[in-house]
Amino acid sequence: MTIRPISGTLRQPTRFLSALVVGLCTIVATPAATLTESETGDFIAAMVERHGFAAQELRSTLSAAQISQRVIDAISRPAEAKPWYRYRPIFVTDERASAGVRFWRNHDAVLARAERQFGVPAEIIVAIIGVETFYGRNSGGFRVLDALATLAFKYPPRSTFFRSELEQFLLLAREQKINPVSLSGSYAGAMGLPQFIASSYRAYAVDFDVDGTINIWDDVDDAIGSVGNYLSVHGWQRGQPVALPAGVDGDPAATLRDEGFEPKRPLREFRAAGLRFADEAGMDAPGILVPLEQSDGYEYWLGLRNLYVITRYNRSFLYAMAVLQLAQRIRAEHDG
Repeated sequence: MTIRPISGTLRQPTRFLSALVVGLCTIVATPAATLTESETGDFIAAMVERHGFAAQELRSTLSAAQISQRVIDAISRPAEAKPWYRYRPIFVTDERASAGVRFWRNHDAVLARAERQFGVPAEIIVAIIGVETFYGRNSGGFRVLDALATLAFKYPPRSTFFRSELEQFLLLAREQKINPVSLSGSYAGAMGLPQFIASSYRAYAVDFDVDGTINIWDDVDDAIGSVGNYLSVHGWQRGQPVALPAGVDGDPAATLRDEGFEPKRPLREFRAAGLRFADEAGMDAPGILVPLEQSDGYEYWLGLRNLYVITRYNRSFLYAMAVLQLAQRIRAEHDG
């Protein structure tokens, strides 16, 4: 299958039109804070210079953005700040696993094709969509423009990143000839079944069913292919494990705890330090110690390259481990 680039037409998702109407009614009923020209002036000038936007049109678009305290509140208390024993039960549940099995069986042929093409196991793709949106149940109730404008101009800790995402979002809307006010997503501006941010959408979203459109809201084929493509481009290793549970006597030495997410230390060093784990990847494969906080201590895993790839989707070991464990549950129930 040849992957078509992002130049395909993006269908405006119909499922959010009712929510948009409600949102517009709310705007009329309760005036919301908006951005001032002094706040957006430099951003608009840069967009004009770098990308040839019409300044007045961009001013009009940004003036429609509503500043949302709900967005700031949500990003200030992410689920990933919880300890593992509280985070895991949110995502690794019987209900979500069973829904994942139904999703897999309903889209078996597409998932099989994605696995062949990208090398990513079907259960991993299914689990990511399950963790992100519960297979479309929870795909976000924020206007993307509002979320990105709020975080770009009213959230200093990450304003640089979100100004870049706002730039990418406006480029995406222009390329696809859609009204940027019309799209909904998460509090961080992530969109569709797999919750792609705008930069990921432009770089990795694919027309997997080759119908001439790219639509990760309502087109499950495109959502599945886009997740597979994302993980493949970020270095997924076909046929390799994701992480290995490790038996530990006592607390591992501080020297075994590496900063960041990328595995660099050969597994043989963990074995020499007394950790017990299955030899599924070879002792020369790089690993990283992943401590997961339980209510009565820690459990330990050795993250491999594929776990690192999942953290490229969301920079959190908790997220990556939830995806892995949900995937394992889905695979067991699917094959059982």
